[in-house]
Amino acid sequence: MDNLWAPWRAKYIEKAVKNEDSGCIFCTFPAASEDQKNLILFRGQYNFVILNAFPYNAGHLMVVPFRHTSALEELPEEERNEHYRLVCRAVAVLKNEYTPEGFNIGMNLGRVGGAGIDKHIHTHIVPRWNGDTNFMPVIGQTKVQNEAPADTYRRLKPCFQSV
Repeated sequence: MDNLWAPWRAKYIEKAVKNEDSGCIFCTFPAASEDQKNLILFRGQYNFVILNAFPYNAGHLMVVPFRHTSALEELPEEERNEHYRLVCRAVAVLKNEYTPEGFNIGMNLGRVGGAGIDKHIHTHIVPRWNGDTNFMPVIGQTKVQNEAPADTYRRLKPCFQSV
């Protein structure tokens, strides 16, 4: 069996574990009403769109329900429907702004399922390009990001105004 290593993700997981002591960031960030600081791009009725502060690639977004739950099946139908509509909107925005060649879209449910924040479900939308992974993460233990999250926020925020 081959192993794929992502050592740069350890910092994210360590921070997520520490944040559990101070509350769920997916609850505290929207409550803080500091959207730019917290990288929240859009607020719907039941869900919000946020940039991942530890992105796999530039434009790595997440759609998160306001409802604090770790169980997808606990979301009422109208909340699930809005969630999926925002995932679709995020894909359209990223296609227009970044012209990726593909996407990884999904949820990691539970700690064992790979969720860094396992008490609050969320969907990841990661734009992908041919060649966006290389030797740097594997050998150099460094992920090269081509855009700072603050720049990504400024670029994408206007795209969600008309949702």
